[in-house]
Amino acid sequence: MSDDKLTPLRERIDAIDSQILDLLNQRAGVAQEVGHVKAETNAPVFRPERELQVLRNAAQRNSGPLADADVQTIFREIMSACRALEKRVTVAYLGPVGTFSEQAVYQQFGHAVEGMPCASIDEVFRAAEAGTADFGVVPVENSTEGAINRTLDLLLQTPLTISGEVSLPVHHSLMTKSGSMEGVSQICAHPQALAQCQAWLNQHYPSIQRNPVSSNGEAARLAAENPAVAAIAGEIAGEKHGLQVVNAHIQDDPHNRTRFAVIGRLRTAPSGHDHTSLVLSVANKAGAVYNLLAPLAKHGVSMTRFESRPARMGTWEYYFYVDVEGHCNDERMARALTELKENAAFFKVLGSYPCSLS
Repeated sequence: MSDDKLTPLRERIDAIDSQILDLLNQRAGVAQEVGHVKAETNAPVFRPERELQVLRNAAQRNSGPLADADVQTIFREIMSACRALEKRVTVAYLGPVGTFSEQAVYQQFGHAVEGMPCASIDEVFRAAEAGTADFGVVPVENSTEGAINRTLDLLLQTPLTISGEVSLPVHHSLMTKSGSMEGVSQICAHPQALAQCQAWLNQHYPSIQRNPVSSNGEAARLAAENPAVAAIAGEIAGEKHGLQVVNAHIQDDPHNRTRFAVIGRLRTAPSGHDHTSLVLSVANKAGAVYNLLAPLAKHGVSMTRFESRPARMGTWEYYFYVDVEGHCNDERMARALTELKENAAFFKVLGSYPCSLS
């Protein structure tokens, strides 16, 4: 295409960009006014239910050619930048940088936040409990390997509540400093990542030693320092540590996903599309679990997840982690929870929060 044809199109784009910039700053100005009102009433800066409503509405109004997901990404970053004019939110996550946990932070909050990488899931909880971070993001379950047990145990103990969830596709790549496996004597990754790629590794590199490390980001760091180490990690971690991809998407399940919980002291209002997470226990007798959960069916509340964890009392007792559809403030949910509490030996609402977009 000649410059004669491109020039008027570029001029139109420049004019539209100018309008977009003016509108963005108008929006930011209104957001600042909202911030002043929130400051007067001591309202929270981050309202996930409101932001999810904005993202859903953007997708519903979108007529193309941009894809709905791309429109939502743009709006998420606009809201993130506007929110930062009120306060730059600090979010703790399982580090180091480049992990899927860090990606989950940006998926929920946008990039205008202060990320706080932590060495363990325990440290993420401690940072949010101590107020060093406004929120934490922790993995809850993986579609291939199941529940993250340490997270479940800490949710039982913490005074924090779940205020959001993120469902993230997990694509693992095998990476080295050189982009080759020549001279590589060990493959490092988080234990969950090694398990998620076990069949592929058995087929292609069965004789190379596999070493579990604290995170895939740590594996990428080790590979960057030692040419004899290969890392399994996301490509973002590889880019941050200067690694080259040997094989991409080596996870055994092509639809592999990890679900993350956003934890903090914020209790969210209903968004119209919510989940509620509970922890329950019941006396060890015949039919006890069935009777415990009967109020859900009675009041038409759908259960989407059921996990059990030992109570660690040496008596073969268990805690049950249950996710249900709806918000605890919904009328029929409130009735069901009241009856659940009456039947349970232990009852705790971990949080009601907007469902993940994906």
